[in-house]
Amino acid sequence: MKPILKLYRGYANEQELIVMGHVFKPTTIEEYNFQKKNVKNATSVIKMFQIKTQANANVYLDHNNIKIHTKTLNDGYFKFCVPLDQNTTYGWIDYEVSIMYKNESITTRDSYIRPHKGNLGIISDIDDTFLVSHTLNPLRKLYVLLFKNINKRKIYEDVVTHYQALSTAGRENKEEFNAFFYVSSSEWNLYRFITKFTEIHKLPKAVLLLKDIKTSLTDFFLTGRGNHNHKFEKIKHILEFYPNLKYVLLGDDSQHDPYLYEAICKIFPVTVKAVYIRQAGGDKKDKVIAVLKNLESLNVAVCYFKNSSEAIEHSQKMGLIK
Repeated sequence: MKPILKLYRGYANEQELIVMGHVFKPTTIEEYNFQKKNVKNATSVIKMFQIKTQANANVYLDHNNIKIHTKTLNDGYFKFCVPLDQNTTYGWIDYEVSIMYKNESITTRDSYIRPHKGNLGIISDIDDTFLVSHTLNPLRKLYVLLFKNINKRKIYEDVVTHYQALSTAGRENKEEFNAFFYVSSSEWNLYRFITKFTEIHKLPKAVLLLKDIKTSLTDFFLTGRGNHNHKFEKIKHILEFYPNLKYVLLGDDSQHDPYLYEAICKIFPVTVKAVYIRQAGGDKKDKVIAVLKNLESLNVAVCYFKNSSEAIEHSQKMGLIK
């Protein structure tokens, strides 16, 4: 058995490249199989939360013909933040990371985005924003996560149309895409599930910024819960990393998105162009209406919607998409 090296999509601006991943201890647990049904799916999901990480493992990034060496943090996570040459490549670019095991190199590839010069960045939540997750009903949420495999999980109607339009908004060349980020309180354990889900439904290819990995069953039952500071910090980081973009923030009213987005808009008063909040329950919430009203006074366009068709109409009216 060999250790396992997992990479995640990275991102770069004009000066810096950021790529990240995890190193896991050798294991007999097989990869999450997306096709398993019911109880088998549940077993598979639970196993994703029982995987053990490798602290202080040596990791090497191949960059510009040099090998950059770092080590994993205590939870097996590694992150390379490296200065970038002023090269001219934009779009999705491949990168390669390796670990050594018994004199043998284990190499994995993924890609990072260096967005073509543009004006727009899009940041979206995942659960109950595009993936139906029943966050308001924790037991149902758990049931769906355990017993519904990837093909049975639902996506909101028209959300793909909206996101695809945002992905190419303001671009003449449709081969070029706006920087797109999915930021969630879900953990890195669910990374492959989320990327696969977005691919199946043809959602824009995006960088995922998730929460610290969980490695125990107790953790599993608390998945997606707890502190949302991580989300705030991740969004703040993106806006600081690409300071010249204008942003569209998409979330829902089942947890803290409206309040996080309000704080972000206050800190970056000229940066956020529009905030979209999906109504996850039966009624609109007064507190959320008040937050959005407050954002309008900061000159941010807002839309509190039940169906994505309303969000599309709003984006068209404000000239965000065609």
